[in-house]
Amino acid sequence: MGNLRLGLRLALFSGFLVITGLIATACLALELITRQSINRAPIARFCFDYAGRCLGFRTRFEGQPASGPVLFVSNHVSWSDIPVLGGRAPLRFLSKAEVARWPVIGWLARQAGTLFITRGGGRAGEIRAEIASALTAGQSVLVFPEGTTSSGLTVLPFHGRLLQAAADAGVAIQPISIAYTRNGQPDHLAPFTGDDEFQQHLPRMLRHPAVDVTVLFHSPQKVSADQSWHDVAEGLRETVATGVQRIYQARRLNTADAPEQLPLR
Repeated sequence: MGNLRLGLRLALFSGFLVITGLIATACLALELITRQSINRAPIARFCFDYAGRCLGFRTRFEGQPASGPVLFVSNHVSWSDIPVLGGRAPLRFLSKAEVARWPVIGWLARQAGTLFITRGGGRAGEIRAEIASALTAGQSVLVFPEGTTSSGLTVLPFHGRLLQAAADAGVAIQPISIAYTRNGQPDHLAPFTGDDEFQQHLPRMLRHPAVDVTVLFHSPQKVSADQSWHDVAEGLRETVATGVQRIYQARRLNTADAPEQLPLR
């Protein structure tokens, strides 16, 4: 049954990637013909949303993303955070540079306007300026301030330097909590950590029954340049971590005692 499930989902996902590639190529061709840039955010949102559906995620949302532009900050569990969150709101991502080299996915990520950052590359100031520029242009941006993925059980310390882009652009920061569960318990298959490879992680996760993904949008927070960014980062981390534990608690209770209360997409 697992191999049948894997084959079906991979077939759907592969077909979706082909269609998405054609859409991206059409956008490039149209830009060459018209000599005008196309706003890819709505297109990317549509593609991310259907990517999640093809992969079989059962996604639930609580709260609403700001109408924008805002700087979204979220805990980071897996590569799958990107289609889940990207399918909910038009936004640009900040991602590690390795993703740009992934077959097909990397090219599509570039077409969606992803901002890539090299760890330890000394480009934090430059990336901060790029984020602020996107925000000023009216585009929401999502960053993962932990700087890496985690098991999802806890939230790692947030790095505050890139968060200052929100103050540079004069926009709010909206924290997000995301958690993966299976049968009411934290899922151990979804986390994409360590030296794991995408080509290995994807089939391993898709071979099993659908994972439940719960996303909690917290209230946007106003920030100013004169704030302590260490304190801002720590406050955001605490909000996100509290939200993650709230999700786990709700999923355990809902599985054991009551029907699901969060809206199913």
